[in-house]
Amino acid sequence: MGRRILGLTSLGLLGILLIYIAFTRPPSIGWQVFLIVLGAASLWFTDKMRKSTASCVELTPTELRDGDGTVIARVEDIQTMDRGVFAFKPSNGFLLKTTAPAPAAWRPGLWWRTGRRIGIGGMTPGNQTKFMSEVLSAMMATRGPRP
Repeated sequence: MGRRILGLTSLGLLGILLIYIAFTRPPSIGWQVFLIVLGAASLWFTDKMRKSTASCVELTPTELRDGDGTVIARVEDIQTMDRGVFAFKPSNGFLLKTTAPAPAAWRPGLWWRTGRRIGIGGMTPGNQTKFMSEVLSAMMATRGPRP
């Protein structure tokens, strides 16, 4: 909850500050429009992140899914998992690679998917994502090696 509040507050304040600067100390019209657009985008992104982090990631015996029912990946399609320090993964999270590509999707602060790569984590508590990755790793080990 602390990460969520800090992230949303920081992003919201950035948007408000950009719009405030655009109107109180207006630079040339081009920069003013740029600051307003960037501030509005930041506020839109704050709302999108607020909605997505109100959900959760669920692991079932057959699939990894979002709290709203969106299937992130089927367990049988997961090829590899990377939890390493140098992996391109969300903070406190892990990276999955599937056998087949899926449509790109993104829930800011929760998970993202592009092609065959899926990142789980971000604003999620580290102990919960670590436990989920360990359970998922055990599920992958019991099904046998993947090609």
